[in-house]
Amino acid sequence: MIMKENEISYVIRGCAFTVHKTLGPGLLESVYEAALKYELKNAGMKIINQLGVPMRYKEIKFDFGFRLDILVDDLVVVEIKSVDSLLDIHHKQLLTYLKLMDMKLGILINFNTLTLDNKSMVRIVNNL
Repeated sequence: MIMKENEISYVIRGCAFTVHKTLGPGLLESVYEAALKYELKNAGMKIINQLGVPMRYKEIKFDFGFRLDILVDDLVVVEIKSVDSLLDIHHKQLLTYLKLMDMKLGILINFNTLTLDNKSMVRIVNNL
């Protein structure tokens, strides 16, 4: 069964809750990324982590653009943070990744919170 973005998002959020419940706040982003990769793989999702995102500037294509944290089932970008609070720049960073990759949905997750809620786990859409 091929899942669409919203179904994939549901699985990602469930895995993120599991990671947060198990580890709690206060760790490095790389720790949360490794744990989330583990949970997503166990949920049967196809993941690619630290995927290079090429960038275009006018007629020049740069292969060394950016690195997104996790791409799930080739459809949803997950960007992981472990910060005091999410800032507008974090939202814009993920939206830029979505635009550069011509993708529709990303999830921004800040694991450095007491609870995961609508402020610490945000869906970012690009023409969805």
